[in-house]
Amino acid sequence: MKIPTYVPTNYWHKLEDGRIQCDLCPRFCRLKDGQQGLCFVRANHGHQIVLTTYGRSSGFCVDPIEKKPLNHFLPGTPILSYGTAGCNLTCKFCQNWDMSKSRKMDKLADEAAPDTLARAAQQLGCSSVAYTYNDPVIFHEYAIDVAQECKKLGIKSVAVTAAYINEKPREEFFKYMDAANVDLKAFSEKFYYKLTGGQLQPVLDTLLYLKHETKIWFELTTLLIPGENDSEKELEEMTQWVVENLGAEIPMHFSAFHPNWKMLDKPATPSHTLSMARKIALKNGVRYAYTGNIHDKQSGSTYCHNCGTQLIGRDWYVLSNWNLTADGKCQKCGTACAGVFEAKAGDWGAKRLPVRLRDFKV
Repeated sequence: MKIPTYVPTNYWHKLEDGRIQCDLCPRFCRLKDGQQGLCFVRANHGHQIVLTTYGRSSGFCVDPIEKKPLNHFLPGTPILSYGTAGCNLTCKFCQNWDMSKSRKMDKLADEAAPDTLARAAQQLGCSSVAYTYNDPVIFHEYAIDVAQECKKLGIKSVAVTAAYINEKPREEFFKYMDAANVDLKAFSEKFYYKLTGGQLQPVLDTLLYLKHETKIWFELTTLLIPGENDSEKELEEMTQWVVENLGAEIPMHFSAFHPNWKMLDKPATPSHTLSMARKIALKNGVRYAYTGNIHDKQSGSTYCHNCGTQLIGRDWYVLSNWNLTADGKCQKCGTACAGVFEAKAGDWGAKRLPVRLRDFKV
């Protein structure tokens, strides 16, 4: 298919002063004709809000699904990852700033029609496609079209998102997703305002929506930044909220920060901080808590919350022990492990395979 330059969108309305308000996310950008929103990819063009990056991506790669990170959704399987440019948050610690903060269209290195992307995933043997690198909620229309094409071929869709989206577009977006990793960046409004330019409450609202109004499997990730969101008090409050509002079975990933983008003055997260966060989560009833961005076989593995048996052994992204039955239960005590599992573990391992989508065009 021919990739359009501009794709009309639905979530906006006209203002009395002649501007148009974008209603996709809580930023509610108010734009004059020709102006782009903060996200960079949604703009007022011809007196309507259009998506400017439809079908153009900042890169494609086959990854282990554990890298998203998802430890309870089709473990060991390959996932085709792609994203575009731009973002609707302004995180000073962004780990993908060269893509998410890009203001240059030449960063969008390859074209990919939705059917081409789905066909590539199938031919590469991927069980799923990840909408990642930058936040897929901002390329809402493109992501949904890709997900629909993937569904035709039996390919699952995984959103890696900060969940900063309004109610109506949220409902439409997640209707097409099978799983998600939600970046819960902190548990204070101060942090969100100071370091992301956003708000915490809309993210919590999305988490409650995912839990109580969808069947989507989702996991949480928090990047712990020294002196900003790593206090015992905040971790206590966050993990207690998760158990009370989302349930004990929602996995939590605590990842190490490395100096990047506009926070080069901060030190990397020490391993003991990650261990502390994991212990607090387990103490407060979280059944599956992990550490990330560090090498720790124990805290990266999955255990039965009933008898303590190691259900899935992990060394970085390589699986070792597999003590789950075909229907996802502990082989020792029969307790179900929360998640979406195949009868056997995948064997993709830690491989990373860059992909050129032009090779899959008809």
